[in-house]
Amino acid sequence: MSFLMGVLEQGLLFSIMAFGVYITYKILDFPDLSVDGTFPLGASVTAVLLINGTSPVATCLLSLGAGMAGGFVTGMLHVKFRITNLLSGILVMIGLYSINLRIMGKSNTPFYNERTIFSYNIPSLLVILTLVVIVKVILELLFRTKFGFILKATGDNHNMVTSMGVDIGKIKIIGIMISNGLVALSGSVMAQYQHFSDIGMGSGVIVMGLASIIMGESILKALPVKLRTACPLLGSLLYQGSIATALRIGMDPKDLKLITSMIVIVALAAYNRGLNMKFKNNLRFGGVKTVTHSKSA
Repeated sequence: MSFLMGVLEQGLLFSIMAFGVYITYKILDFPDLSVDGTFPLGASVTAVLLINGTSPVATCLLSLGAGMAGGFVTGMLHVKFRITNLLSGILVMIGLYSINLRIMGKSNTPFYNERTIFSYNIPSLLVILTLVVIVKVILELLFRTKFGFILKATGDNHNMVTSMGVDIGKIKIIGIMISNGLVALSGSVMAQYQHFSDIGMGSGVIVMGLASIIMGESILKALPVKLRTACPLLGSLLYQGSIATALRIGMDPKDLKLITSMIVIVALAAYNRGLNMKFKNNLRFGGVKTVTHSKSA
C-alpha cells in the first residue's frame, strides 16, 4: 500500500511539471531546456523562504513567480535576441545553476524543522491532488479564453496569428513564462515534500516531462482533442510507476538513467507506431488532412 501511495504522490507531484512542459512542447512547439534549471530554482527559493519564516502557501506563489522570471529570460533571448529555442533554454539552464547556488549559498539546504504545506495534519496525497486539480482547472479555463486560443494557434500556425495583428513574440514569451512557472511550482512542492532542496534536483526533468506527455498521449490519443490535456497527468503517473516498479523488482539504482532511457524509447516507439498506423488508415480512406496537424489543444 505504501508503495502505491508513493507512486501516486510523486506521479501527481511531477504532473504539475509535466503540465508546464506540455505548454512549450505540445502547444508552442518550443523545446525548452531551461526547465532543468527552473525546477531547482523553485526548490531553492522555497528552502530559503521557509527558513526565513515565509508561509508555505506564499512560498509556493513566490517560487512560481521566480520560475516565470526564468521563463521570461528564455523567451526574451529567443524572441528579442533571435537566439534559437534550444540554445536559449540551454543558456538559461546553465545560468540558473549558478543562481540557484547563490540563492541557497550551498548545494544542499535541508529544512526539516520548518512548516510546509504538508504540516497541517492533512494527508500528503490529498494536498498534492488538490494542487494538481487547481492547476488543471486553471489551465483548462485559460485554454478556453481568447488568449488560450491564440496561444494554441501560435504553435500550430504562427503565420495566421501574425496576420491577425497579434504580436506572436509576446505570446511566446508569456507561454514560456507560464510553463516555467508551473515547473518551478512543482520544484517548490517537491522540496517541501522531501524537506530539502538540492542543486541537482533538476537533472533530467525535461526528459521526465517529455516521457510523461508521450506516454499519456500513447494511451489517450483516441480521446477528443479537448480531453488530451490529461496526458501529462496520466503519463506522469505511468512514468513514476514504471520507475518505481523497476527498482522494486531489484534493478540497481545505478541503472536509473538507463531505465529512464528505455522507458522513453518504448514510449516514443509506441507513439510513433500509432501515428504511422493512423496516417496509413487516413491515406486508405482519403482523409490525409486529418493528420496534417498533430498538435494537441
